[in-house]
Amino acid sequence: MILLRVSLKYDKDTVWIYGAIFFMVLFVFSFLVLQYRIERFIYNRIKKIYDDVALLDAPSLANQPIATDMETLSRKVKKFATDKKLEIEMLQVREHYRREFLGNVSHELKTPLFTVQGYLSTLTDGAFEDKTILKKYLDRAEKGVERLIYIVEDLDMISKLESGELNLEIAEFDIVELIQSIVDMLEMKASKKNISLVLEHNNKPMWVAADKDKLQQVIINLIVNSIKYGKEGGETEISVTGFTSKKILVRVTDNGEGIESQNIPRLFERFYRVNKSGSRSEGGSGLGLSIVKHIVEAHKQKIYVESEYGVGSEFSFTIDRASKKR
Repeated sequence: MILLRVSLKYDKDTVWIYGAIFFMVLFVFSFLVLQYRIERFIYNRIKKIYDDVALLDAPSLANQPIATDMETLSRKVKKFATDKKLEIEMLQVREHYRREFLGNVSHELKTPLFTVQGYLSTLTDGAFEDKTILKKYLDRAEKGVERLIYIVEDLDMISKLESGELNLEIAEFDIVELIQSIVDMLEMKASKKNISLVLEHNNKPMWVAADKDKLQQVIINLIVNSIKYGKEGGETEISVTGFTSKKILVRVTDNGEGIESQNIPRLFERFYRVNKSGSRSEGGSGLGLSIVKHIVEAHKQKIYVESEYGVGSEFSFTIDRASKKR
């Protein structure tokens, strides 16, 4: 009707101009309405994807602005999927280690417990009347109890080191003197396997700042390990050298059986044993290297391992030099 009235009032050219304007306005209006509807449709669909992802506990993704660009969305979802995959794989690894750790704890505690139970049960069944057997069985039961106490104390120390409850008492002392006293103390143990303990240094005191008792435990554990896995007639060398102007490096090197490469990453796990059958017969709680790692890291230092199977191993760690020059 509008076009008809215009056509009666104006000439043909004017009618065409008004008609073109009308259709252009109608086209723009229709385009905008359609674009809005399509964008809302896409937005709602994409928002549903974000909401579905949010159900999987992805706050980092859910809190981001919703992008209607498919490439951006695809990149975000792909990154989310990759992160979740890595998280799931890590949880699976941790679950495997957890089960293995619980199995190891059970085995380590069960062995001395059953030993003690066996000897005490034998005594209560009437063997206590024989004084010779009584003393022998009580001595063996006592050793089983001592092993239990040793394991529990080591676990307690690791727990305290991990939680930061075990405070370090930092003091300045000569580490060469400390290592020499440890070597003297362990010489008899090493002599049973005809292993020589050699301390290499520059014949000068080397003063460090550390917790002396804890550092002594680190060095003892490393040397005892080298003796335990060393070969008959072998040698363990302990060396103390300058690492940087502020740090000293302590090395414990042996020419024993060495460690296969696949075992090295897990050496410092609790109860992890390279030789699962033979190492238990050597005694120990299976926590020695784990304690070593935690004590070294509590000092904010690093521990390193180099080993070649059939050739030998080297454990080394850094420690801060004393602030005062002596």
